[in-house]
Amino acid sequence: MTAGRLIVWRHGRTEWNLQDKIQGQADIPLDDVGIAQARAAAARLASLAPTRLFSSDLQRAAATAGELASLTGLKVEYDEALREINVDDWAGMTMDELAAIHPEAAARIRSGEPQRRGTAGETVEEVAERFAPALARAIEHGEPSDTVVVATHGLAARVGICLFLGIPKAHWPAFGGLSNCNWVSLLPGRHGWRIEEWNAGSLPEPVMSDDQQR
Repeated sequence: MTAGRLIVWRHGRTEWNLQDKIQGQADIPLDDVGIAQARAAAARLASLAPTRLFSSDLQRAAATAGELASLTGLKVEYDEALREINVDDWAGMTMDELAAIHPEAAARIRSGEPQRRGTAGETVEEVAERFAPALARAIEHGEPSDTVVVATHGLAARVGICLFLGIPKAHWPAFGGLSNCNWVSLLPGRHGWRIEEWNAGSLPEPVMSDDQQR
C-alpha cells in the first residue's frame, strides 16, 4: 500500500532568492517574506489533513516544514536526499556572474545539456536519481487515506518528480520551475502516480530559483 496523495512543497523565499544568487546546498535561512509565505501555505496545506511530513535538512526547507508541523502536530522527518542540487563553488554567485565567469557552462545549462555544477557539484541527472527514491520512501507503507507532504527545493523537486513519474529526460524542460512555497500534488492512478496540480498554491508568482527552467 502507498499513500493516497503526495505533496511536494518548495520552501519560502530567502534573501539569496531575491538577489538571484545560486544557493545549492548553502544553508540560507528564510527571509521575512519567506516566513510569511510558509505560514500562509501551511494553513492551506493543513486543510488537507496531512499524515506524514518529510523535509530536506537545509534550514530554509526545514523552517517551511516547521510551520506545517506547528499547525498539525506532525513530526518532521528529515532526509538529506531531499536537498537542493550541490553547486559546490558556484554558491553565492548571481546568474549573471556565473555567465561571465563560466560562459560555456552557463550556455549548456540554458540549453539543457548535461553540466556539472561547480568543480565538484552535481548534475541535474544525479539530483533526480537521489531525489526520486526519497519520494518513493516517503509514500511506502502508507494508506489510501494518507496525505504525505515533502518540503524541499525547486530544481531538485522538478527533476526528481519527473524521474519519479517515469517522464523521459527529454521532456523534463516542459515542466516549469516552482515558485517559493508553491507545490506539486501527485495522486496514484491505474498506471502509477500522476500529476494533480503543478506549481499550485497561489496566483502565478515569479520563479526565483537556482533552476534555469523559469
